[in-house]
Amino acid sequence: MTNAIEITQLNYRKNTKTILTDVNLQLAPGKIVGLLGENGAGKTTLMRLIAGVAKNAKGTIAVHGETREAPRRAFVSFSEALQGFRPADKLSQIRDFYALAYPDFSAKKYLDLITFLQIDDDQKLATLSKGTREKFIIALTLSREAAVYLLDEPFNGIDSMSRKRIISSIIQWKQDSATMVISDHYVSEIAALLDEVVIIKDHTVCAHKSSDQIRSEFGLGIEAFYESIYEGDIHDDEL
Repeated sequence: MTNAIEITQLNYRKNTKTILTDVNLQLAPGKIVGLLGENGAGKTTLMRLIAGVAKNAKGTIAVHGETREAPRRAFVSFSEALQGFRPADKLSQIRDFYALAYPDFSAKKYLDLITFLQIDDDQKLATLSKGTREKFIIALTLSREAAVYLLDEPFNGIDSMSRKRIISSIIQWKQDSATMVISDHYVSEIAALLDEVVIIKDHTVCAHKSSDQIRSEFGLGIEAFYESIYEGDIHDDEL
């Protein structure tokens, strides 16, 4: 079976700064994966490289076996920050752009999502609160029938009750065969969703474990496992 994502010897520098070093990672189809790491660890950069937004990395990135950037991008729905749209644009205009740009965009799924998230798409972008803006990005990202979803800090700015409601329902918006990668600081809130965890530390993947492995091998929950790695309680030779 072809991996949803396969990364081999990935290295990335920006200007003179090393961001990622010798990253190797394989993710199977159908999984929900937590991508964890402290601020600046390289999580967003890794997602941007997979999505084909960031360029000039060394190494290989394949999405469903496709290594070429343009075809690879067609498989990936990435939660971008709406850059390039004007403050005066209505959300419905942004929806129309997505429908034209992405053949896998589902108008029905979009309508279901904005109804669930209580978004009026007659609003202008400039009028949105931070929380509503983040909800709209989630709606756009999940409205595509993509093979891979990359959600980069998707719940930032969303109030606690709404956040929990979205997290508890997020699996229903993903096809069974699709892979979803979520980078988030609300580890305890997303833990129940996760099939696997990938931890970035010191510019590389230091751990990739299934949730069941974490519980059986270390006797820990996902958040405690993540914290133990960063605090040095779990060492490389134990992983």
